[in-house]
Amino acid sequence: MNRAQSSPNPPAHILLIDDNRMGLAARKAVLEELGYRISTAGSGAEGLKRFAETEYALVITDYRMPRMNGLEVIRRIRERAPGIPIILLSGFADTLGLDASNTGADVVIQKSATEVTQMIRAVRKLLRLKKTSRKPPRSDAPAARAKRRIR
Repeated sequence: MNRAQSSPNPPAHILLIDDNRMGLAARKAVLEELGYRISTAGSGAEGLKRFAETEYALVITDYRMPRMNGLEVIRRIRERAPGIPIILLSGFADTLGLDASNTGADVVIQKSATEVTQMIRAVRKLLRLKKTSRKPPRSDAPAARAKRRIR
């Protein structure tokens, strides 16, 4: 039994977008082994179509793809869902200077021997942050109580 099946919460649904079928299959297998539900898309256009049809907790996209690169995919996803966590993978991240500040992604990972470890860490962190960000900030609680007393 994997972790997602033993948890009372349903597993997070992740969209993987990459034109490299081998890389897509490998990442999908790793994330499914950890208990996540994975949908895949072999192009930016297919990824955007899937994103429009289904709700996802997180998106992972490759940078270099034909016809539509990862930056365009991120831009279009951000137009529809500004708060969704996005991870950008690229073999050129270091060379091109790609990072969270210039791509629109929350995390940028250089494809390398440590890519899988970095991806798993980033997925866990971003999904944890997404869950905790739904709670109202503690600093709002006293103000809300004060408003109720004034009325």
